[in-house]
Amino acid sequence: MNDNGNIFSIRPYPSPNRQIRLDEVIYYSQGLRVKGLLARPKEAGNYEAILYLRGGLQSIGMVRPARIAQFAQHGFVVFAPYYRGNRGGEGKDEFAGDDRYDAISAIAVLKQFIDVQQVNVFGFSRGGLMALWTAILSDEVKSLVTWAGVSDATATYWERVDMRRGLKRIVGGTPNKVPENYEDRTALYDVAQIHAPVLIIHGTEDQHVDIEHAYQLELYLKDEGKSVETWFSYGLKHHYPAKLNRITVQKLCDWMKSKKDVTH
Repeated sequence: MNDNGNIFSIRPYPSPNRQIRLDEVIYYSQGLRVKGLLARPKEAGNYEAILYLRGGLQSIGMVRPARIAQFAQHGFVVFAPYYRGNRGGEGKDEFAGDDRYDAISAIAVLKQFIDVQQVNVFGFSRGGLMALWTAILSDEVKSLVTWAGVSDATATYWERVDMRRGLKRIVGGTPNKVPENYEDRTALYDVAQIHAPVLIIHGTEDQHVDIEHAYQLELYLKDEGKSVETWFSYGLKHHYPAKLNRITVQKLCDWMKSKKDVTH
């Protein structure tokens, strides 16, 4: 029996925003119980859905309640998986290995709280790689935004000295030893299967995810004739200043709402 996306439990979670309700959800993905955080406006309305895919690895870059509440306040029901193996969830974080199916299953979770045919997908940093795989593997994606997003797993290994030890353990070695394991996680080679419009946001001085990830993704998408838009910010790093961050969130939420459901 396929129980992907079925909810095991849901409990209220403290919200930093009086207008937004938060709940921690435990759901099934490939037979594992995985955790995530759900944000919903308390006021009744006609909302869209966002699958929010966090960055980082294991405990680094964990979902922040204030961040997903910020997105929910723009008129969305938002669900952010922690990914397997995190915060007491079963399995192990695989850095866009089988844990990419935690994102796919999360779409089914969202659909239990909002009546939509397709969901918008947002990925930050490592979450950009997860977002790309979600759009490759699912036809239920309305739009895709990758902000400071990874697109090449091999490049990430060489760029992030601080993550090499963890990546070697998770992926099974270095790109020199097991190049196929990194290539299997690299979404660039499968972007032909993406049907949703894509927005790429990146700072040119990003010190965690090199701007080359964005340039390569744009190139691969254009080569496949896909709908792609870029917002490159000269001189900005991985994390934008607070005011510009808020403005960018507002703009990307408006961009998502402007897109129509994709038919296949």
